[in-house]
Amino acid sequence: MKNRKVYPWIVVGLLWVVALLNYLDRQMLSTMQGAMAVDIARLREGEAFGALMAVFLWIYGIVSPFAGMVADRVSRKWLVVGSLFVWSSVTLLMGYATTFTQLYWLRAFMGVSEALYIPSALSLIADWHSGRTRSLAIGVHTTGLYVGQAIGGFGAVVAAHLSWHQTFHIFGLVGVAYALVLMICLREKRGEKAPEEKADMPTENVAQEKAPKRASIFAGLSAVLGTMAFWVILFYFAAPSLPGWGIRNWLPTLLSSNLDIPMTKAGPLATITIAASSFLGVFIGGLLSDRWVQKNLRGRIYTSAIGLMLTVPALLLLGLGHSVVTVVGAGILFGVGYGMFDTNNMPILCQFIPQRSRATAYGIMNMTGVFAGALVTTLMGSWKDSGNLGAGLAWLALPVLIALTLQLLLLKPTTDNKQ
Repeated sequence: MKNRKVYPWIVVGLLWVVALLNYLDRQMLSTMQGAMAVDIARLREGEAFGALMAVFLWIYGIVSPFAGMVADRVSRKWLVVGSLFVWSSVTLLMGYATTFTQLYWLRAFMGVSEALYIPSALSLIADWHSGRTRSLAIGVHTTGLYVGQAIGGFGAVVAAHLSWHQTFHIFGLVGVAYALVLMICLREKRGEKAPEEKADMPTENVAQEKAPKRASIFAGLSAVLGTMAFWVILFYFAAPSLPGWGIRNWLPTLLSSNLDIPMTKAGPLATITIAASSFLGVFIGGLLSDRWVQKNLRGRIYTSAIGLMLTVPALLLLGLGHSVVTVVGAGILFGVGYGMFDTNNMPILCQFIPQRSRATAYGIMNMTGVFAGALVTTLMGSWKDSGNLGAGLAWLALPVLIALTLQLLLLKPTTDNKQ
C-alpha cells in the first residue's frame, strides 16, 4: 500500500485524526473549568487556573526544538504513535485527578508528549508530498487542528450530560485506541522522493537515488541556525503568531466588549467565524501555492504573502470596529488570510532546509510561535485592564507588515525541495 500514489493521502487522513485529538485534548480543560471547580476548589481561583493553562504552553515551547531534533534522527511514525498514546493516557488520567497538584503535573506532562507530534507529522507529510500536492496536504492536515479546537470548545456540553471525569476518560480511551490503528497503518518515509516527484524523474535517476546521510544532532542544528533564510522564516512565522494567539485567546472578550453582547454569544461568534474561514483559507492557499510553484519557485512565498496582506486590514477592523458586520467581515478576512499563511509554512521551509533537518527547524519555529503566544496573551491582559484591548490588537498589524516585507525582499528559493 505504501508504494501506491494514493498512500500519501492516506497518511494525511491518518494524521488528520491525530491533529484533531491533539487540539481537542488540550482545549477541553479550558471549557470545563466550572464543572471541575466543584470538585477541585483551587480551580475557582483565576491565578491557579491561569498557571494550569500556562504550564502547558511553556513546557510545549521548551520541548519543541528538542522534539524536532529527535524526529530527524528516529522513526517519525513511532514518535507520532508514542506521543498520541502518552497524551491520550494523560487525558484519561486527568479524569481520575482529585487535586490541583495532580492536574498541574499531568498538564505539564501533556505539554511534553504533544510537543513531539507537530514537527514529526509535518516533516512526514512533507516527505510523502512534494511539488504538486505539498501545500494542500499540509493544509488538509491543518484543518484537523482547527476542527479539534472547535470540538474541544464543546467539552463543557459533554461534561454537563455526563461528568468531567467521564469526558476525560472517553476522549483519552479514543486516543489510546487510535494509537493502535496507527501502529498498523502508518508508514515511515525517508531518503526517497514522493510518488509524484518520482514520476517526473528519469528511470535511472530513481534507481540511483540513495538515502541521505544523517548528520549528528548538533551538526543538524548548526546547519539550520547557520542558514540565513531560516532566520527570516523564523521571524515571519513568529510575527503573525502574535495576533494569531491573541485572537485565539482574547477575541471573545473583545467582541463582547466592542459589540456589547454577552459572552455566551461572543464566544461562539468568534470561534466559528475564525475556524470556518481558516478552514477555507488553507484550501485556497494550498491549491494556489501548489499550482503557482510549478510556474514560479516563489509561488509559495507569494501565496503566503497574500494571506498575510489580508490579515493586516482585518486586524485593524477587528480591533477598532464596533458593528457586527464590520467585526464578522474582518474575522472572515483574518481567518482566510491566516489559513493561507499557515498551510505554506512547512512547504516554504522545505525550499531552504534539507530533508534531514526539517523537523529540527520546525521544532524551533514551533517553540518561537508558542512563546510569542504566551507573551502576547499576557500583554493583551494588561491592555484589557487599561481599556486598550482593541487598539492593542490593531497595533499587532505592524509586526505582520514587517514580516511580510522581509519575506518578499529576502526569501528567494532556488528549488522547491532542498536536498
